[in-house]
Amino acid sequence: MIKQLSIYAENKKGTMTDITRILSDEGINIWGSVTNDSAEFGIIRMIVSDAELARQKLEAAGYFCRLCNVIGVEMADEVGALKKLLQALTDSNINVDYIYLSFNRDSGLPVQVFHANDITEVEECIRSKGFKVVS
Repeated sequence: MIKQLSIYAENKKGTMTDITRILSDEGINIWGSVTNDSAEFGIIRMIVSDAELARQKLEAAGYFCRLCNVIGVEMADEVGALKKLLQALTDSNINVDYIYLSFNRDSGLPVQVFHANDITEVEECIRSKGFKVVS
């Protein structure tokens, strides 16, 4: 499992700059992220090098943050790789809440990061189907 940092932030000019400045000042590297916005607020989901420190520093700056577990699956960089993963999840009756892309810095391969209910059970299922789960 991977720890994901979710930041609930006002949708206004300079917010992302401020968040990335705080992380940069603490030497925290962003390994993957996705932002979902609405008219007033957005959710920024990130995989970072130190999720707990990032949470502490961002909360001290006034941001509401949450840590949760997500699954990362390393896969080949080829056509149909994501479809194979999603088909395996569908065949196992697993619903994916959201998914986004990161990369394994060591292997250079894509890592699909996703959230689903009962992370531990889903992780075991994915491993049993031959997928490489990263942590």
